Amino acid sequence: MQIRVPATSANIGPGFDSMGVALNKYLTIEILEQASDNEWFIEHDLPFVPDDEHNLLIKTALKIKPDLQPHRLKMTSDIPLARGLGSSSSVIVAGIELANQLGELNLTNDEKLQIATGIEGHPDNVAPAIYGNLVIASYVNKKVTAIVSEFPDCAFLAFIPDYELRTSDSRNVLPNQMSHKKAVAASSIANVAVAALLNGDLTTAGRVIESDMFHEQFRQKLVREFYSIKQIGHEHGAYATYLSGAGPTVMVLAPHEKVETLQRAISELSFEGELTCLTVDKEGVLVSN
Repeated sequence: MQIRVPATSANIGPGFDSMGVALNKYLTIEILEQASDNEWFIEHDLPFVPDDEHNLLIKTALKIKPDLQPHRLKMTSDIPLARGLGSSSSVIVAGIELANQLGELNLTNDEKLQIATGIEGHPDNVAPAIYGNLVIASYVNKKVTAIVSEFPDCAFLAFIPDYELRTSDSRNVLPNQMSHKKAVAASSIANVAVAALLNGDLTTAGRVIESDMFHEQFRQKLVREFYSIKQIGHEHGAYATYLSGAGPTVMVLAPHEKVETLQRAISELSFEGELTCLTVDKEGVLVSN
């Protein structure tokens, strides 16, 4: 049996902790034989990641069903760690699905989302990892409400820097309070961004995505490549440039016909990292035999 979970790009400007989209990088878990020594073991080549019950995958699964029979597993991933593409969320979602399959729990996607959000603390990454596509969600009084929609057709051009940026470090630069007047303005921007995306109006969506007041203005200084890439986006017809999740990945939304020009211009900056074009994953977590 195999469990596949997509990468995710969260926030998308003003959708702070509440909006994300699934993309075509993947974490894959192969469930092999039961462990003869009754100990969990995960075969993988990820640096500094445990291969036993201390792995987040197993910890998540056992939190849901503590009496699972230990198995040998194989984990492979092309989702880079601590880059703002939902690497930890993909593991949490995979762990829930592992418990669901081995424990024969028959969890619905809504139940998986409730569990995942309780573990992660917010739904912006785990929701699209479960459902695929674009998901707008809220988490209030420990209750998740989510709307799933297709993302308007465009290219996702991601610049993934070589360095990591921990979510905790990225959150530490955010203010603890916001005035009522500024909160109203920030939420109105987010409202228009959601409405424009649902209406397929990427021109309007792009303008308000770049007008975020919740987090990007504070986090930009942590991602030295952001401003230059955003300027290139403006010069070459991109819809928007935003920080993916907590960063440092910089995401450019663009018409497909503009991608080649954007790639060439960004490459000429000679930043150290990977520049790749991604597409929306529409399936979310997927189990196959």
